[in-house]
Amino acid sequence: MKSSEQTRIELLTALEEVRRIRPDWRLGQTFANLAMTAGRLDAGGVWDLEDEEALEAAKTLLDQHSQAQQTVAQDLVAAVG
Repeated sequence: MKSSEQTRIELLTALEEVRRIRPDWRLGQTFANLAMTAGRLDAGGVWDLEDEEALEAAKTLLDQHSQAQQTVAQDLVAAVG
């Protein structure tokens, strides 16, 4: 199991990556989207979000973005080819 400090460092790194791919999201929106991605849909979802959950949610958002980018690239190659 990771230490809480290691998890926080990884989370902050992942948040920077999310900020890079979603520059239009305000910080509050980013945390709300992390909570929703983690399945915390209730009103206190952001408040109750654990660092480990936020990290996994950030990884999910980054993976979804990467997959979408790959699909766009494949579609572009297919359209040109």
